[in-house]
Amino acid sequence: MESLPARIREANNHLASYAVPHGGGLGRVYREPDDATRFPFQRDRDRIIHTQSFRRLKHKTQVFIAGHGDHFRTRITHTLEVAQISRDIARTLKVNEDLTEAIALAHDLGHTPFGHAGEDAMRECLKPYGKNFEHNLQSLRVVTLLEDRSDKYPGLNLCREILEGLDKHSTPHDQPPLKLRPAGRPFSNAISSNPSLEAQIVNLADEIAYTAHDAEDGIRSGLFDLDAITKTRLGARGNKRILKSGNELRGALVDILIMDLYSETERRIGFNRIGKLTDVYSAEAPLAGFSSPMEKELAGLRDFLWRKLYFSPAILRQAGRGKRIIKKLFSRYMENPPRKVVELKNKTGGSLPEAVKDFIAGMTDTYAVEAYEKVREVRKVKKVR
Repeated sequence: MESLPARIREANNHLASYAVPHGGGLGRVYREPDDATRFPFQRDRDRIIHTQSFRRLKHKTQVFIAGHGDHFRTRITHTLEVAQISRDIARTLKVNEDLTEAIALAHDLGHTPFGHAGEDAMRECLKPYGKNFEHNLQSLRVVTLLEDRSDKYPGLNLCREILEGLDKHSTPHDQPPLKLRPAGRPFSNAISSNPSLEAQIVNLADEIAYTAHDAEDGIRSGLFDLDAITKTRLGARGNKRILKSGNELRGALVDILIMDLYSETERRIGFNRIGKLTDVYSAEAPLAGFSSPMEKELAGLRDFLWRKLYFSPAILRQAGRGKRIIKKLFSRYMENPPRKVVELKNKTGGSLPEAVKDFIAGMTDTYAVEAYEKVREVRKVKKVR
């Protein structure tokens, strides 16, 4: 078998000059020997897949509460779709597929139960303590501190390029506030203000995935129909593609968005004369993106989804219940921390609110509901006494 360095050199020959090389370049926070057969980012992808946090995504909400309907997306199906789209884009643009896949698989590890409603509730719980919550930074905390795989270091010891991708991950759907960057991160000085093209691709793949599959899930739920979506410009283009090729709506929207992304990203790379990786990091603005006309069309479809799906009475009702559950659990655990919260506080060396946040953010929807019911039962027993 050819040596790992030789295989890495051969694989690098197929990458664009501005791609992150297969051997990486920023290294790991804690030094360790290379794997005998896997490239560094392939190794990290496997570490992510085998975590408890990744497995729990199966029972976390995307839009519809996990378990309500067998065919609605959950966090894990969303994550897999983002990874697939990321790899396709990276392959076509000749950048590092393995890196994009690893970032994509880890990007939602820190998401709360009950989707963005859970995230909003967590922010409200933490605000009195001068703290904030943002699921992308929580994902970073999961892989650098909360997950265990070795007694030699905390977290997964992933390559810094992946940590960079998580640190810089954001989409219009998240609408994150100004990021509160944790102090003393050992990799912070190695990360530039503009992330790699691979990290930028994951941001866009996330947006493509949730726009397309949320539209599909919204139709399946009966909250709106295809005719309603075609009243948006992007929806009309998607429907035209369906009539022409027989594609489903999700596939039609993904194709339209990806083709625009390819042409616009290549235009920006050429216009900015990007020839090496450092050019990507020093660019004044992201290189991967949609054209201005497509951004407007995408904004129109996003606005439709906010009005007809995310802010629909049915979704708001389940979101309200999710927020109540998280707030009740947070309040209860601050008053009487369970053993797992105490263990997390001791492990991380952080404050009690941080430990409660880490515990609740790691819950699945089903676990959070069960924990909430237990808290209610305890309250009832105390009242009876």
